[in-house]
Amino acid sequence: METHISCLFPEILAMIFSYLDVRDKGRAAQVCAAWRDAAYHKSVWRGVEAKLHLRRANPSLFPSLQARGIRRVQILSLRRSLSYVIQGMPNIESLNLSGCYNLTDIGLGHAFVQEIPSLNVLNLSLCKQITDSSLGRIAQYLKNLEVLELGGCSNITNTGLLLIAWGLHRLKSLNLRSCRHVSDVGIGHLAGMTRSAAEGCLNLEYLTLQDCQKLSDLSLKHISKGLTKLKVLNLSFCGGISDAGMLHLSHMTSLWSLNLRSCDNISDTGIMHLAMGSLRLTGLDVSFCDKIGDQSLAYIAQGLFQLKSLSLCSCHISDDGINKMARQMHELRTLNIGQCVRITDKGLELIADHLTQLTGIDLYGCTKITKRGLERITQLPCLKVLNLGLWQMTESEKLGVSGKQTSADILNKSSLTGNKENHVEREDQSHV
Repeated sequence: METHISCLFPEILAMIFSYLDVRDKGRAAQVCAAWRDAAYHKSVWRGVEAKLHLRRANPSLFPSLQARGIRRVQILSLRRSLSYVIQGMPNIESLNLSGCYNLTDIGLGHAFVQEIPSLNVLNLSLCKQITDSSLGRIAQYLKNLEVLELGGCSNITNTGLLLIAWGLHRLKSLNLRSCRHVSDVGIGHLAGMTRSAAEGCLNLEYLTLQDCQKLSDLSLKHISKGLTKLKVLNLSFCGGISDAGMLHLSHMTSLWSLNLRSCDNISDTGIMHLAMGSLRLTGLDVSFCDKIGDQSLAYIAQGLFQLKSLSLCSCHISDDGINKMARQMHELRTLNIGQCVRITDKGLELIADHLTQLTGIDLYGCTKITKRGLERITQLPCLKVLNLGLWQMTESEKLGVSGKQTSADILNKSSLTGNKENHVEREDQSHV
């Protein structure tokens, strides 16, 4: 007896459809009435984010989304009122407005006029017209917000952070990238330093302060005192922080990832402070800190030996520094030493001998390495990614490296992988 797919129970069809990508889920729903009913089961769309162009009225849009249980929405272009979305999806959980340049305080004010207890993720990145006024609305009506993205919202000030600290006590992740007006005072509000006015966001676990140029070591003091649950801290391009600030951070036992990329005033002394404290970091990025040298690697080996990811791109390190570090860093999985022009084949041999758990290494711009060093690196048993430029060599391709190949041959093979990855990324832009 032959069994045809049309004989399957709707529950089985729904289980199959749940494994399809977003575009194919929609295509399956158009095959026949039975498939449509199965494809509209909420289990098929669990966790899917609808990506919408709001250009004209569509009465069936939001009932269709709700029927499928979709509660996460990204607005790709906004030519209608934002209130149209909020009214159409009263149980919305995630709203992504990133890049909606025409969104204003007035438009957001019309949308947020009452509490929306279900909304816990809001992304306003690059909504450049948004000001502190909108943050007041958000703090008043979105009390359950856990993730707030404000990267590139350059009109946000310390007053806006005071409003966040007053109303968003459940906030776990906050991105303030390039909020140029934010200073130590605003970070103090978040950390609960002004309890008379605002309790603070004391449950923060992820904080991005990239390119906030007005911050100083005082901000780090506030963070270490008030934000004791912080796990990830991004301070990249914060030129106002120094080695003294690292002393404050060195006792944050919950912190496991610290980004200090392009912090020009961080030197070996700052790394010493981090290493001598009680940190249990698993990720550290000090790329493009031109005052970081071999001595930092010695400190890292002494006190930060549990790191799984270490980025030192363009730092003044040499084979001697690699020698000081490699024997102690048994947990290291990713090592980025691109543009470290003093690294030679000797350094790569030390890495190959001791960092046997590496899954990825960046050697872009290491001009003193040769085919001999590359061949040693490709023998690492767990290596999956080798970056030698703007492309990568994957595990399957490293098996093809032999003594007869030159490093140019390796590079040519790897460039094919990069093109393929870019192609896949372009195809993977599905919309609901």
